[in-house]
Amino acid sequence: MMTTDPGGRSAQERPVTYIRFDGILGHVENAFNLFAAFSILALMLLAVVQVVGRLVFNTPIPGFIDITEQAMAIFAFAGVAYCQRVGGHIRMEIVLGKLSGRTLYICEMIGVILIAFTVALLIWGSWFHFDRSWTIGDSTMDIRLPTWPSKLMIPVALSLLFLRLLMQVYGYARLVADPAREPVAVPVIEDVEEHAKHEIEEAFGDDLDEGEAK
Repeated sequence: MMTTDPGGRSAQERPVTYIRFDGILGHVENAFNLFAAFSILALMLLAVVQVVGRLVFNTPIPGFIDITEQAMAIFAFAGVAYCQRVGGHIRMEIVLGKLSGRTLYICEMIGVILIAFTVALLIWGSWFHFDRSWTIGDSTMDIRLPTWPSKLMIPVALSLLFLRLLMQVYGYARLVADPAREPVAVPVIEDVEEHAKHEIEEAFGDDLDEGEAK
């Protein structure tokens, strides 16, 4: 899977507002994904300190389990919209891989609409749990960390995902209207050769450009 960038179309045919909003949303998704990555790194370092402190100094970190439980919401949900944007989630393409043109885009759009509906329900439910935690002052068992920050992360991250899904619904809708248009900001199916080529370009892009220049 890959996400296409606009190109090869005249300025009048390109959805400028859509592309601009996609870029802004992409920056927010990148920031959330980076935040998730740093949370994983911080938790790994904290685990090292926990193990060394317990084995060597017999002084474990107070509330390590509580901290880990709260951090899980960050790295589990903060990067979900980014993953949806780049098509990094697991997909079953046995059927979709055999489709093309308007039929493919209709199936993709229906799938995204169903996901968006499910995510909307999850946003409502997770916000309810956050509100309850905020109201009653819920906290962890050991060091009494408030649980509302981690519970707030879930509806916020899912709301970002919901915006990305709405963007993709529009992206597929314009392709359903005219399959000849350039796909913009939507994941498209690649065959094995194209996927391998893009992975090589991403890994050795600069080296390949220098080699071609020589």
